[in-house]
Amino acid sequence: MIDITLQNFEAELIVASQQRPVLLDIWAPWCGPCRTLGPILEKLEVAYAGRFTLAKLNSDEVPEIAGQLSQMFGVRSIPFCVMFAGGQPVDGFVGALPEAQIREFLDKHVPAGEELEAEADLAEAQELLEDGDLESALGKLAHAVELDPANDAARFDYVKALLELGLLAEAREAFAPVAAKAADTLTPAPRLAALATWLTAFDAAAGADPAALQAAIAANKRDFDARFTLAQLHLASQRFTEAMDELLEIIMRDKTWNGEAARKTYVAILELLTKPAPKPAAEAKTGTLEIAGKAAVVQSDPLIDSYRRKLSMALF
Repeated sequence: MIDITLQNFEAELIVASQQRPVLLDIWAPWCGPCRTLGPILEKLEVAYAGRFTLAKLNSDEVPEIAGQLSQMFGVRSIPFCVMFAGGQPVDGFVGALPEAQIREFLDKHVPAGEELEAEADLAEAQELLEDGDLESALGKLAHAVELDPANDAARFDYVKALLELGLLAEAREAFAPVAAKAADTLTPAPRLAALATWLTAFDAAAGADPAALQAAIAANKRDFDARFTLAQLHLASQRFTEAMDELLEIIMRDKTWNGEAARKTYVAILELLTKPAPKPAAEAKTGTLEIAGKAAVVQSDPLIDSYRRKLSMALF
């Protein structure tokens, strides 16, 4: 439990809620229901074992924040509790509710223990991937997917790591539960769809003769079937830039060939190579509760930027 002041509310409330939900209890020493609610909330913070953080704000001492939140939610009484998640106030309740009702409220916003542990595994795995320790990361990712099968970010990294290690059968098995989602064009999941493209490349590349493909292309630069198969062979072998170079040749000569297969595969490769956007950071001005999400910025990758420009030039 933490006490919120004008000095720490940005760090302890807004920024902290980027990592885990923070329940803000707005109270006052003279408020009888507040004294009833407080111990219940403290008990639940312990019971939920770190799945959310309890923060308390004395409305007499920090009226600026209490007043803005009350106005935002149209509330005129205390105790008043506000749930912060992702740096934003997302929900709240008023009054000294029974414990069972508070649990229902928490369960709408607080991740399950397995989900929280999976997120921790994913974060550790991503650090290991940054360090180039693919095999250690694989164990963390496998555990994350086991704990939270619905975590698409963990599953993407897991399948990608398996493919990078050449474990094709295991990658197909890990991808199977999200194959339908990857193919759903109504609710696109581009990163999962990119994995599907990569897996398809292994089928297309099976038995392909690179020398014969290159000879066919040398004889006829518009032999798009041969060039596309060669691109898939490069993709299956993790020669990503070589694959995009071949696909670009098709796009420059015939943008719509085979239902835009070359462009779609090119975009999928860019998706495989691009790091996911970080969670948006929240901005708060001292002494106020002005909260506005900053645009998430992915650190520029010169190679990816270069190939995005090439695609743009070929298309337009």
